[in-house]
Formats: sequence, structure tokens, C-alpha cells
Amino acid sequence: MPDHLDDEQVLFLSDILPTGWMAAENAQIEQGDIVAVWGCGPVGLFAVQGALIMGAARVIAIDHHPHRLDLARKLGADVIDFDRSSVGEALMEMTGGLGPDAVIDAVGMEARGFAPDNILEVAKQKVGVRVDRAHALREALVCVRKGGRMSIPGVYGGFADKFPLGAMMEKGLQIRTGQTHVQRYTKDLLERIERGEIDTTCLISHRLPLERGPDGYRNFHDNQNEWTKVILKP
Repeated sequence: MPDHLDDEQVLFLSDILPTGWMAAENAQIEQGDIVAVWGCGPVGLFAVQGALIMGAARVIAIDHHPHRLDLARKLGADVIDFDRSSVGEALMEMTGGLGPDAVIDAVGMEARGFAPDNILEVAKQKVGVRVDRAHALREALVCVRKGGRMSIPGVYGGFADKFPLGAMMEKGLQIRTGQTHVQRYTKDLLERIERGEIDTTCLISHRLPLERGPDGYRNFHDNQNEWTKVILKP
């Protein structure tokens, strides 16, 4: 790494920055597109940055953690708080009734959730049926416009129940997903960091000594609103 860059500027090149960037690239964004991003965690926020750099005219970020929504706003996105608004209705209103040109599911299998489909899937998991709670995935597929593109960087480890294949076929959607090719993007992203195009440090919410690592994990689990990315220093 170049000596003139701080470690914190390049730390996320090892994982989440390439993941968010590939998520935006997989959405095949064209100049003037409207892009919706589900999930304002670190990957989703880097996808927001990537989408804007790639030419999106408008990025709409969807979450319910106030701090994370604030971060998305600061990066240039409009936001939807799904606790306060119907995501589908809000997106239709914000896109003139057409839906976004491209959607990015940066949520993956949800650890928590109280939508009816999530509750049913938890019950299935209890009896040994391995399914993923894919509410965001289904919502994104329903909301994207006809002929749109769908990028899925969020991780799904099992089966996604109630997946609307009919809607996918009827809309003629393109869907891209997969593990991130980190090395493929490292050189380009490093150059963008050097030029100041990408801000990586804005996601760092806490810096802790290494011995407080367990506390950091605990706080991240219990308070995802204010804990986005933790740096542990030896």
C-alpha cells in the first residue's frame, strides 16, 4: 500500500469495498438510472457510493436504522425508512410509477425481522427446514421495473421460500450474484481512494483496542443503529 495513505483508508479493500462495488457493477448501471439499495450496512453504503460514481442519477437507500439512513443521505442517497413507509408505494411515487431501473439486495439472509413471511420461515427453521428469510429479495424483485436489473451481494445460505419466479419471468429481469472477485477490483479501487473519489473512513463508527474485541462484537449485535464498522487496534 502507498505510504501516503492511512491504514484506515485501505483496510476495507480486503472485503466490503470490493463487495459493494461489484454489487453496483452487477446492476449494470447506465447514465441517468434510478437505483434502489436494500440495506444500509457497510456493503450497502459502499454500493450507494459505487452506483453514484457509475452514473446513477438517483440512488434510493432502504433501511430502518436512523444512523445508517443518515450515512446514506450524507453519501448522496435519498432514503426510505421501512418502519415508517411502505417501500413499494414509496418507490413507485419516487420513480413516476415505473419502479427503479436497477435494484441491489445488500441484506441477504436476515438475522431478524417481523414481516409475516419472516415469522413463517423462522418456524420452518425450528423444525429443521433450512430456508433463508428473503423478504428484502422478494420485495426488490417485485419493485424493480420491467426489463430491470437485479444485483444480489447479500448472502443466502439455504433455500429462499416463496421466491416469485413468475414475476421475474414476466418482467424480463436480469439477475446477477456471486462471491466477490476481490483481487479483480483492488487496483482500480485503490486508485479511486487515492484520487478521493471513494470515502472509506465514513463507515467507521468505533475504534477499540484489540482486547475489547468481544465488547465490540456484542455492541454491534445489540445496537446496529450506531455501530456500523469497528476498527480493532493492537
